Amino acid sequence: MKESQANRRQFIKESFATAAGLTGMAALPVESLGAPAIRSTSPLADAHGRTIQKPTAARIRFSVIGLNHGHINGQVDAVTAGGGQLVSFYAKEPDLAAAFAKRYPQAKQAGSEKEILEDQSIQLVVSASIPDERAPLGVRVMRAGKDYMVDKPGITSLEQLAEVRRVQKDTKRIFSIMYSERFGNRATVKAGELVKAGAIGQVIQTIGLGPHQMNPKSRPDWFFDRKRFGGIICDIGSHQCDQFLFFTGSTKAEVVAAQAGNVHHPQYPKFEDFGDLMLRGDAGTGYIRVDWFTPDGLKTWGDGRLTILGTDGFIELRKNVDIAGRSGGNHLILVDQKETRYIDCSKQPLPYGEQLVDDILNRTETAMSQAHCFLATELALKAQKQAQNPTLKQ
Repeated sequence: MKESQANRRQFIKESFATAAGLTGMAALPVESLGAPAIRSTSPLADAHGRTIQKPTAARIRFSVIGLNHGHINGQVDAVTAGGGQLVSFYAKEPDLAAAFAKRYPQAKQAGSEKEILEDQSIQLVVSASIPDERAPLGVRVMRAGKDYMVDKPGITSLEQLAEVRRVQKDTKRIFSIMYSERFGNRATVKAGELVKAGAIGQVIQTIGLGPHQMNPKSRPDWFFDRKRFGGIICDIGSHQCDQFLFFTGSTKAEVVAAQAGNVHHPQYPKFEDFGDLMLRGDAGTGYIRVDWFTPDGLKTWGDGRLTILGTDGFIELRKNVDIAGRSGGNHLILVDQKETRYIDCSKQPLPYGEQLVDDILNRTETAMSQAHCFLATELALKAQKQAQNPTLKQ
């Protein structure tokens, strides 16, 4: 179990170690990602001897509010790699604040959320607070005239979604949800490039599998309370809803069927350990399954997979592990009318951080459109709300 937890932390760290959007450049050393960016002068080498470039001068200033999930480190590193300077942070929990300050010593610890929101030099607030607190914080951030990037699930109820949509429309600020299984996975980014280039024709279906390892002893109390995390489809399933929309190109979609429940953990009565759903979009269909049943025998936290079916071929991703034997993650298999091809995506650049910073500066939507962001969340929330409880014989 300790090995699996370490692998998950390594996955999150490695997912954002590349200087986002700089095609052909290898990973930046971890220590440079936490420091204020400096203007490039000459090439240098990372810990593996690969040539890299120093990051360009910081283009925006950003702060962090809420440190309740470890995804915050990947979020911060993505923005930093994209040209952001981490200025300050705030957390109510002293232990979480101490750990963050050790990792990012250049960031000032603010005395309150208000201190950050009233700092007019801050352009972006990043958060991985407890899930049901994320949308209300985003509303306050947008009303303070700042953009917002949040861990998934960024919104845990349809009522929250309505309020966020209303405030975003009024303020014209960016509300971006960090769907790390797409933005932070190199194989998924590569698959997006291949689909856009027409490698498998028109996409007609996606099948997304999001198994996770539970590790209950390491989880906080809110992890087991559906009211706090929103339910398994709202939480993990939002990743797959995002990928369904992205790869099919659907701009309208509906939930065909859904089920979710706690089938094996009666000691946690407010928890959900299994869920699946079917989606129908205006440009494709989708099936999604998410669960907390990854066994300790796997060498990583989950055998995440995505199959993208096209009219002229298909792509299959083994995101975190190849149980057939290849080392590491980010495996892509492409099958078309001519051949079956394996692609190692471990060095694929991750553009999300740089694109988000571009969008903040230029008021554009290159990282993710606001409509897409909200529709992916809406599908997950509607599926969660209408999900039937699968009652299984024990």
